[in-house]
Amino acid sequence: MQPGRTYGILCGMHAKKIAVLGGGTGQFNLLRGLVKLNNPGYITAIAGSWDSGRSSGRLRTEMGILPPGDARQCLIALMEDPKQQEVAIASFNDRSINDHALGNLIIAILEKIYHGPDRALEKARRLFRIKGSVLPVSLKDLELNALLQSGRELNGEEDIDHNAKRADYDPKDRIARIFFSDKPESNPAALKAINRADIIVFSSGSLYGSILPHLLVEQVKKAIVSSKAKLVFILNLMTEDGQTQNYRASDHLEALLYYLGKDRRLDYMIVNKKRLDPKVLKIYKKEKQEPVKADEERCQKIAPHTRIIQADLASYLPNEHLLRHDPTKLAKAILDLK
Repeated sequence: MQPGRTYGILCGMHAKKIAVLGGGTGQFNLLRGLVKLNNPGYITAIAGSWDSGRSSGRLRTEMGILPPGDARQCLIALMEDPKQQEVAIASFNDRSINDHALGNLIIAILEKIYHGPDRALEKARRLFRIKGSVLPVSLKDLELNALLQSGRELNGEEDIDHNAKRADYDPKDRIARIFFSDKPESNPAALKAINRADIIVFSSGSLYGSILPHLLVEQVKKAIVSSKAKLVFILNLMTEDGQTQNYRASDHLEALLYYLGKDRRLDYMIVNKKRLDPKVLKIYKKEKQEPVKADEERCQKIAPHTRIIQADLASYLPNEHLLRHDPTKLAKAILDLK
């Protein structure tokens, strides 16, 4: 019996090798749930290398390092001790030092000391006694761009995220495609994690800013498509103005399948079925965000071999006035897949 399997049985936990691709809050929430229910040492977070906003973007430019923001969030999410995690959330996200997140500065310093983002994250993992792994999808600095249907380009991940704030923003002018300025090279360690995984998950999150860019790394896409692992996509709860305005579930699915390429496959799409509070939806409507409609019939036409799993997953955080996937319920839905 494998050591991990023994660990899972003794602790009442699963012991599945899981690779999670994504970014931002969606990836953070999912990892928080998985670390409670699965052997933490079997979880790998694969983080993006193209963040160009705020502290991450500035450190990327000023210090010549990979943007550390998504990796920082993954490290925090993989902490098993709730008290350690609580302190890390408060301190790592603190921006009292020249508006830089403290966690970003720690990773930046480690990268300079140990000459590489992969070594820096490994040292950080050991420093904070984290059993899971955090790996950049690429060890090269990447510049993400988007081409709109009108022919206009958005340059940099920050521009894509802030598209709706542009003075000349047109909600009818959708994103046609995304691309990197230079050909990306895959991180060999990330490929290894994908190849050995039992489950590969695309987290919820910014579709064009955090999720789909992973598939622009050709070797990563090939590894995912050829893998025998269960391939899972977590559908967003809400649309995102400037990226997925008016998108239904089928539009998200269609975009993912397009970037998976001609050999595309997707085993599961996990969808929230919990009714959302109308009062909460009014708050989101002010930001021009709507619930993603689960048009299951069209989804089945697009991807007849994809199973759509519906579950009560939405959770409202009243202090922040935010809707999120419940971390534990989401992790359980993934680990219970047959």
